[in-house]
Amino acid sequence: MQTPYRKAGKYALQANDPYLSQDKIFELQRELEKLLKKRPQATSEVSRLAELGDFSENVEYQLAKGKLRGINGAISKIQVQLNSAILIDQKGESATIDLGSVVTVKVNGKEKQYEILGSSESKPEKGIISHNSPIAQLLLGKKVGDRVSLKLKDKSVEYEIVKVN
Repeated sequence: MQTPYRKAGKYALQANDPYLSQDKIFELQRELEKLLKKRPQATSEVSRLAELGDFSENVEYQLAKGKLRGINGAISKIQVQLNSAILIDQKGESATIDLGSVVTVKVNGKEKQYEILGSSESKPEKGIISHNSPIAQLLLGKKVGDRVSLKLKDKSVEYEIVKVN
């Protein structure tokens, strides 16, 4: 049976964003340790099931092999991410907005706070935005008191920078 060819999706081949905070690096290292502890057990399970013979009809073997492949893939992905990581320096008070800054802005009379990190850590609902986002692109390099304007389809939103940490 031939496996069907599927064209890669729009976001399938995007490179990982190398910018990571110290917390994210620790999280990835803990995840890597867990996976490395799981791998020997998964390998021994594959070996045990391989001894039963006939691979084509051995469903347990196929499932164990798939699980081992998933563990090895996750280990490889994390190792590549850690090896190419660029640490974000979160230094505290600063004159200008940079990667790692926590910025307080005033929008329509309300204050909002954004932390600018790498795209792998962005959580807009928690105020953590990617340095690639339109808002972050406007804010990077600015200082307290500056005003920036984000143009949307039907309106323009003005941000006043109140505080930079």
